[in-house]
Amino acid sequence: MNGLDRVGKSLLRNALQAIPTIFVIVTLGFFLLQLAPGDAADYIAAESGAATSEGLAQIRRTFGLDLPLLTQLINYYGSLAHFSLGISPRYGMPVADMIMQRLPGTLLLMGIAIVVALLLGLLTGTIMALTAGRLPDRVLSVLSLLFYSIPSFWIGLMLIILFSVKLGWLPSGGARSIGPSLAGWDWLADRARFLVLPGLSLALYYVAIYARLTRASVLEVSTQDHVRTAIAKGMPIGRVVRRHILRNALTPVTTVAGMHVAGILGGAVVVETVFSWPGMGRLAYEAILSREYTLLLGIMLMSSLMVIAVNALFDIIQSLLDPRVEVR
Repeated sequence: MNGLDRVGKSLLRNALQAIPTIFVIVTLGFFLLQLAPGDAADYIAAESGAATSEGLAQIRRTFGLDLPLLTQLINYYGSLAHFSLGISPRYGMPVADMIMQRLPGTLLLMGIAIVVALLLGLLTGTIMALTAGRLPDRVLSVLSLLFYSIPSFWIGLMLIILFSVKLGWLPSGGARSIGPSLAGWDWLADRARFLVLPGLSLALYYVAIYARLTRASVLEVSTQDHVRTAIAKGMPIGRVVRRHILRNALTPVTTVAGMHVAGILGGAVVVETVFSWPGMGRLAYEAILSREYTLLLGIMLMSSLMVIAVNALFDIIQSLLDPRVEVR
């Protein structure tokens, strides 16, 4: 079986496994959300100042919130069968449209965080391994332990105080400058400035993990016979690291990175709130405050699909890094 066939088979298998997984997530999520006090009708009535029993009953009838739970769940699955995530009671908009407006922001933030975490983690871990027991290793070990011990939101607040309040180099929140209409490189530079602090806040915790993992993997691979043989043949150390050490050390790092996607998405909820970043995490926070359970279910469903898709991608990356790893 060639590489493309293996990748296609892996994608098909992941898609088939996703169906029962999504069913369990949606069903469990639906019933768990019902345990929370209040619903969207309470919030809408309180917001409009018409919190009478007649007004609440009318709102619940309009959005089907007065139906038995099982009927509501069946209706929700009926909507999913027609590729609809339902209608938001508060905003009167399709949930899918609201999510699609915020999805690019979250994907961008997560993508930057994963790339920065992997690159910095691999670089730092390799330096730590090559200087094991010496000053650079000790300094970087202390820094990695520091970032590992501090929560993402606290790192974000400290970055805001340093780079926004004290130095004034970077904005403290939002996703773009308000006012000027920018284009080309100016537009890109403006967006990048707003992305630096939330991206770093989300990435630094995982940089520490990948650095420690890379250090251990590089030290282990460095003692193997094929690496000693390459060094004995006079191969430059930089080439030995790139071709014989890092490639083997990358396998455990990518395995852990795939498992961290759900955690990074969860951390994005907090970081987006701290930096007023317009993403799905902040939308979920707003949905919780307004008891928008239909919107929360939609966000949960979309997040689950993202995690499944990224894990399938990491499976393929692992098989490309090491052909001995069979694509599941």
